[in-house]
Amino acid sequence: MTQRMIQRCQRLLAKPFFHDRRTILALWLLLSLVGMLKLHRSDNNFLIFRGVFWHTIQGLPLYEAYPAEYFDVNHYGPLFSLVIAPFAVMPVGLGMFFWLVALSLTLYFAIRCSGLTDGGKLFVFWFCSETLLTSLFMQQFNIAIAAIIIATFFLVERERDFWAACLIVVGTLVKLYGIVGLAFFLFSRHKVRFTLSLVFWAAVLFAAPMLISSPQYVVGQYGEWVACLGGKNVENIHSIAQNISALGMVRRITGNTIYSDLWLILPALTVFFLPYLRLGQYRHAAFRQTLLASVLLFVVLFSTGSESSSYIIALCGASIWYVAAPWKRNRWDVGLMVFVFLLSSMGSSDLYPREFKREVIQQYALKALPCLLVWLKLCWEMLRKDYASPDSRPIR
Repeated sequence: MTQRMIQRCQRLLAKPFFHDRRTILALWLLLSLVGMLKLHRSDNNFLIFRGVFWHTIQGLPLYEAYPAEYFDVNHYGPLFSLVIAPFAVMPVGLGMFFWLVALSLTLYFAIRCSGLTDGGKLFVFWFCSETLLTSLFMQQFNIAIAAIIIATFFLVERERDFWAACLIVVGTLVKLYGIVGLAFFLFSRHKVRFTLSLVFWAAVLFAAPMLISSPQYVVGQYGEWVACLGGKNVENIHSIAQNISALGMVRRITGNTIYSDLWLILPALTVFFLPYLRLGQYRHAAFRQTLLASVLLFVVLFSTGSESSSYIIALCGASIWYVAAPWKRNRWDVGLMVFVFLLSSMGSSDLYPREFKREVIQQYALKALPCLLVWLKLCWEMLRKDYASPDSRPIR
């Protein structure tokens, strides 16, 4: 009976409907609408975001509390005032809807225009859909961060370093995460151009918010932003809703709160950079794509700012890892991806009882566990495997 059901599912999924890009596009736009209609989950984040624009226009501090407008405070850089501007000038409901659509389309086109195979793209689309919805419920910019990292990589691949540098600076000046795009610097064929482009865009985009404010205001707010992020890091370590990462998982499971996260971050960075020593593998697209997957996973696993909605970034990384390999994945890899889907993706859904989600999955940051296992296996493969495609290997 089970084998018959599996065969029926395979026949169903083989139908052209599930392999049509228009189906994916329609689904992701529908998810944007669902994210808009589930307002009981709170539109607070969008209110914070649109407040960045209006407070910049009015010359008000960006990193203070405004309890009459929303709870919590803004943690995004001054450049975000221009990113959110088109949506902030609309009525709240309309602006939020188009914001969610823009986020979904940004990631959709980043994946669609990537260098992955058509089958690989479809797998990423379907595998990440539930996690996309989780992020849409929270109106999170993490969706755009995933798109920025993926697009940066493939712009470097296509030797469009000028625009790759632009995306790195945008991601950095909005939420810092974009700085991980520098991990692709060694893959650039035009390193001098890349460096000069980074300097150019850093100057232009640092000053860009001055168009709607003043130089003194913008410089002052960047200083406040740095101080705000320092305080936020301390808060994240002790927050149950933040630090949903490998760092938080270890801290919560051990019950140890007095050590420095550097004891975990420094070894992780060493493991992350070791594959760069395999210079001979650089010429293989699969190797470079796997490094992209590593970046997407690392930025979530080793950040105290990671939350449930951040996992759209990590899930993109896990799915790219799965499809990028030039060899056939074994049943252990399949099982690992099922584990990722059930816990890292569905860990915030109604699949689990509320008490179990709160007292076990959230309490111990277990959403990080499957992605950590993927990242460790990914690093091992990058250190040991040959990423040459079967067609490119010499016949013996």
